[in-house]
Amino acid sequence: MRCPFCGANDTKVIDSRLSGDGTQVRRRRECLECEERFTTYETAELSLPRVIKSRGNREPFSMDKLYAGFQKALEKRPASVEAIDAAVNRIKHRSMRQGEREINSRLIGEWVMDELKELDQVAYIRFASVYRSFEDAAAFREALDRLETEPDAGQREQQLPLLDGEEPDA
Repeated sequence: MRCPFCGANDTKVIDSRLSGDGTQVRRRRECLECEERFTTYETAELSLPRVIKSRGNREPFSMDKLYAGFQKALEKRPASVEAIDAAVNRIKHRSMRQGEREINSRLIGEWVMDELKELDQVAYIRFASVYRSFEDAAAFREALDRLETEPDAGQREQQLPLLDGEEPDA
């Protein structure tokens, strides 16, 4: 590591420790020539795949777009920031575990729907209605019916009713 003060190439590590959430190493270094001390941070460089959009164009994987999609679906819903962060991170890790340099946006959309189904059923339906381009009320009702038959009683207890006047299952 080059010294930022004098430009010398010889520095030594005085102290190393994990910082923050354990994904970064903080190193205190000392220049062997000018004896100045400085701190460096080391993180693993993990490359996310490029996303192949429905029209065939490719773009970099965007965490901002993931967050925006979750926030729009979960607008005015009782989901914590921590739960959203965890869901976005699970999708990010799934995309890295694919081991591919490119990933289809449809697959990412399905992962988002899986995560939203666990977080909040209303948000799931909101996202699905746009993502799957519901054409009429029948398609919307079909998605609602499918959702009502899938979750177990424990999940249904924690969810607010989808329609006014419905009682949560006990």
